[in-house]
Amino acid sequence: MINLPGHLAIRTISGRNGDFNVGRLSTSIGEFVIKDALLDQYNEGKYRGDFVITEIRPSYYTNGGRLVVEIRAKLDSMTLDDVANLSAEEADRLSNTETDPIDEEPTGSSTTNTSRRPSPPRSSPPSRPDDEAPFGMEKSKPPADVTAHAADEELFGTIWPIGSSVRLDTTVDRQRLRQQCVRLGELGYELDFKQQTWNLPSV
Repeated sequence: MINLPGHLAIRTISGRNGDFNVGRLSTSIGEFVIKDALLDQYNEGKYRGDFVITEIRPSYYTNGGRLVVEIRAKLDSMTLDDVANLSAEEADRLSNTETDPIDEEPTGSSTTNTSRRPSPPRSSPPSRPDDEAPFGMEKSKPPADVTAHAADEELFGTIWPIGSSVRLDTTVDRQRLRQQCVRLGELGYELDFKQQTWNLPSV
């Protein structure tokens, strides 16, 4: 494990699984491709900071009939100081035809910690059939806010309730992490990239 200062260029790409981020980390010992799930929280840009690298290895995958070979670094954590817009050259180096990391994972498995997988949805009590509803009354439905609350509880799992500030668990399934980021945006949260927390703006 090594800690290096550097610049991380992140580009957002639209794929069949939704938007995802890829990065290129420039350090004193070389440049590395970053495709860790934790990048999916961040906006496109060039971030300066310190990066803890746990592994550097070659990676191979096919893309549109091409064999792509790249050197990847796996991040344990990072401390970010500031962010700037990507230059045209930096954006070009992060091709918008990159393969979504989800598509690189073996079918039916995940590279994340399986012990952190969400538990199966709780089974709801059986509802009584329509013909048992009181005469002249329609079967009742749960209020929309109750349904949304239950869906959020299932989505965020062990970090629920989220409160006014929340740090996401980046070891969960990559698709779930992306859904959590989208949902936080819908709820009005904003990412503080320095603290790596999602916060509700103070009124």
